[in-house]
Amino acid sequence: MEKSDIGVIGLAVMGEGLALNLAGKGYRVSVYNRPHREKDVVKHFMQVHGEEGRFKGFDHLAAFVQSLTSPRKILMMVKAGSPVDEVIEQLLPLLQPGDILMDGGNSNFEDTERRVNYVESQGFYFIGAGISGGQEGALHGASIMPGGSEKAWPEVKEILQSIAAKAEDGSPCCEWMGKGGAGHFVKMVHNGIEYADMQLISEAYFVMKHMMGTGNAGIASWFETWNTGKLKSYLIEITADILRHKEKDGHFLLDRILDVAGQKGTGRWSVINAMELGVPLNLIATAVFQRDLSAEKELRMRTAAKYERDTPVFTHKPGVMIQEIHDALYASKIISYAQGFALMQQASLYFNWQLNQAAIARIWRAGCIIRAALLNPIAETFDHTPLLPNLLLASWFKAQIIETLPTWKSLLIKTTRENTAVPAFSAALNYFYSLTTAYLPANLIQAQRDYFGAHTFERTDAPRGEFFHEDWTGEGNDTHAGIYNA
Repeated sequence: MEKSDIGVIGLAVMGEGLALNLAGKGYRVSVYNRPHREKDVVKHFMQVHGEEGRFKGFDHLAAFVQSLTSPRKILMMVKAGSPVDEVIEQLLPLLQPGDILMDGGNSNFEDTERRVNYVESQGFYFIGAGISGGQEGALHGASIMPGGSEKAWPEVKEILQSIAAKAEDGSPCCEWMGKGGAGHFVKMVHNGIEYADMQLISEAYFVMKHMMGTGNAGIASWFETWNTGKLKSYLIEITADILRHKEKDGHFLLDRILDVAGQKGTGRWSVINAMELGVPLNLIATAVFQRDLSAEKELRMRTAAKYERDTPVFTHKPGVMIQEIHDALYASKIISYAQGFALMQQASLYFNWQLNQAAIARIWRAGCIIRAALLNPIAETFDHTPLLPNLLLASWFKAQIIETLPTWKSLLIKTTRENTAVPAFSAALNYFYSLTTAYLPANLIQAQRDYFGAHTFERTDAPRGEFFHEDWTGEGNDTHAGIYNA
């Protein structure tokens, strides 16, 4: 019997889509799903899709593994966390040296680091592949971010790149990220940027809807216009579609959706890892916390009733206001990418991943949720300056920020005056001002730390790395210097 080129474990939405995508590219695909009480998932898949490609369905894991050509290539599309470890343990006794396990779920990069080391110690290879694009991407082409066992990449490169989305220049949106958990780290940061982008777009919508009094169709028209220029992106495109969508009774569905936004945790992971690496990620953090705040619906209803405020009265020129919203959204979007790429740059140095920032920008240009026109100049910037610590240092991005800064500030003045919350726009602007401030008030904070906790401080008239402590109260403990970590 002819053996399969690759196996897929897990036939939920993403696993099914990837299996169909693989078959559509001419690969022979074996599929397996753990037994389900209510439904024979594999049998159903074969009944529906068996004629669409060279599929083999299996109810037993050993037979599934035996159906694959060597080295065996197995793509696991199961729920992140302990289920991945359980599947790995079930597979290991069935493998041969050199076989390759791939985790295509939203796993934490630290779990992937651990799994790479463990699986390699058993004589096999492990790849953690971040996959963005949802159901549509799985079926028609996603952005794929693989990392882990580098020796496995030549064996799976052609397969993964064949099912990846293709950018406008025809290049596949799949490249090797690096060793260990690099692939899943990059996917995590992708999701953090996604959180920020979605929050920023929602604030643009909110200002148009509640400050300007613009209807859904009118807002949709603006988003459609914006999607032909600097703001061209997948999220802008689908926002216009969402705003126009009506139910059978003619009412806009968006107006009936409860203002509570869920989350699966990857945005939170971005913020936690940024804190651990010492990278300021305040815009993305604000987006995460705004989802938490949205979940406090009952509390918000109570406080809104207690602190009544006047309804915004729009007295501004609509054309001017729309330009301000556009510019604030564009500039803030630049900030979100600047923060995300700064986090990846620092992680690359810390973990010795040697991430190719230009390649990351390029594989995000199609297939993924944050695909946007802005990724082209980002890729070009990192082509010229691979180790650039922050995009705001690049001349092209400086010009974009300087051009939009007056209208960005003007919008925030108006929203503050009209009691309208735009926390992500504000966080982005404050990040810009803080980053471009040569002298911050942190000297006072460090003096306070030394006063109550003897945490020491550095001086402007002494070399960096030399630390001092002051006797603030005159009760002893003379000023002294030391070379130690504060």
